[in-house]
Amino acid sequence: MSDGLSGIVLRGGRVLDPGSERDEIADVRIAGDTVTAIEKRVEPESRDRVIELDGMLVTSGLVDPHVHLREPGGEAKETIATGAAAGVAGGFTTICAMPNTEPVIDTPERVRHVIERGRSARMARVLPIGAATRGSAGETPTDARSLAAAGAVALSDDGQPISTAEMLGRVLSNAARAGLVVADHCEDLRLSLGGAVRAGQVADRLGVRGIPPEAESAAVERDLEVLARVGGRLHLCHLSTTESVRLVREAKQAGLSVTAEACPHHLTLTVDCAEIHGSIAKMNPPLAETGDREALVEALADGTIDCIATDHAPHTDVEKARALGEAPFGVIGLETAFGVVYTELVERGAVGLRTLLDRMTVGPARVFGLEGGRIKVGAPADVAVFDLDQEWKVEPAEFRSKARNTPWAGARLRGQPRLTIVAGEIVFDGR
Repeated sequence: MSDGLSGIVLRGGRVLDPGSERDEIADVRIAGDTVTAIEKRVEPESRDRVIELDGMLVTSGLVDPHVHLREPGGEAKETIATGAAAGVAGGFTTICAMPNTEPVIDTPERVRHVIERGRSARMARVLPIGAATRGSAGETPTDARSLAAAGAVALSDDGQPISTAEMLGRVLSNAARAGLVVADHCEDLRLSLGGAVRAGQVADRLGVRGIPPEAESAAVERDLEVLARVGGRLHLCHLSTTESVRLVREAKQAGLSVTAEACPHHLTLTVDCAEIHGSIAKMNPPLAETGDREALVEALADGTIDCIATDHAPHTDVEKARALGEAPFGVIGLETAFGVVYTELVERGAVGLRTLLDRMTVGPARVFGLEGGRIKVGAPADVAVFDLDQEWKVEPAEFRSKARNTPWAGARLRGQPRLTIVAGEIVFDGR
């Protein structure tokens, strides 16, 4: 430990490991960067720091497979350091950074730069996702093997779909040879172009062009057809529609190697929020109808959806203050994700706590082949502590993120992050 301590003892917390049956009141000892003991009572060594938790939830640090950190090129919105700090303030110990920066993360040198910047921040682990095509232009595949060797954990052109079925097939094949998964943003641009919110009565009342659900589901169908033909591993980003869920469920039943994610906003909000929050509720894919939200929650519970991803997309206040049709897509979520889904899904009985934790820890770790997602003896000391009982108010002015574009400003939630430990170091203490 950097401060002269020999270790940390987390005393009297509810230790829940989503990768096993463990769910008990116990002590956890951390020494160096490893969990060294989980027992009913751990006797601390002479220089251990003992932290009393009084039954708070102790679990593996959360893993977010989909964030936008904007660096390089968009540092006014977010940096790797501020995004990593926001991550640990939300209980995330690992965040995977999408490559749609300026310039795009499409070379080994740029992958290594993201890793180095993440390490220097000494907050959440920052793992880069490399671009699927050069410049994310959809014309030439990147060198998957060199990106993987540099440290990329997946390939994606997120922010836009991989342009054609032929290109997706080439990317899937190259990624498979490099041992990587391809994460695709499913959107048929011919159907969505110019849209601002989900097509329907809300779009009509707001006087903006709507995005039909088929803009997503048609792209999902195309991607699954390509996967069935060429093989590889496909991960579908931020699903939002009932039809997309049905297609993924059937593909899994057919044995295809496909995984999927959903976001806290799609799991808990509907298109009606656009009438309340305006451009703050503008995201891509757009918020959908109640039936779609319910289908997503069901898919989360039954495992059709493998993980929860924030799709943390920071923008400046000036950008989000534009008219609904002109403002950029995106909502932030690192500092509110756990509280939102715990309050709206677990407390209301839609999913169990263990299931929720699985989809936020071992689930995303499994999808991208990452270390972590478990709290057990010998595991990396990436640990998060949450207060499930104390209500807290979302105050964007207190965020560590540079951005404030959240629809949950002022909301009262439970499941507040209290302590985050990465590699044995306390990087967030909100007690």
